[in-house]
Amino acid sequence: MPRSVNVVAARAKRKKMMKHAKGYFGRRKNVWTVAKNAIEKGWQYAYRDRKVKKREFRSLWIQRINAGVREYGLSYSQFMHKLSEANIEINRKVLADLAMNQPEAFKAIVDKVK
Repeated sequence: MPRSVNVVAARAKRKKMMKHAKGYFGRRKNVWTVAKNAIEKGWQYAYRDRKVKKREFRSLWIQRINAGVREYGLSYSQFMHKLSEANIEINRKVLADLAMNQPEAFKAIVDKVK
């Protein structure tokens, strides 16, 4: 009895994967084994860097807040401690945005904390 293989499903699977390789350079875009490896590696990087992105943004917000409060004679850690003592619950993302784009509002927060 001849071996039965589901070529339709296999081709559909390969075609779906090759769609992800669109825009890659050289053999990565049209050779199945090379493209598959490139796509899977790309997905690994994407998974890892979704976590790294959160870390990098948090450190950026901290740097911006620190730069903002230095003008008023405070350090970042002192400012955050005084914020928690004053029961002001504003996250770092919002504080960094205020420090960058609305300095008068940020100054009001700093004054309230002091």
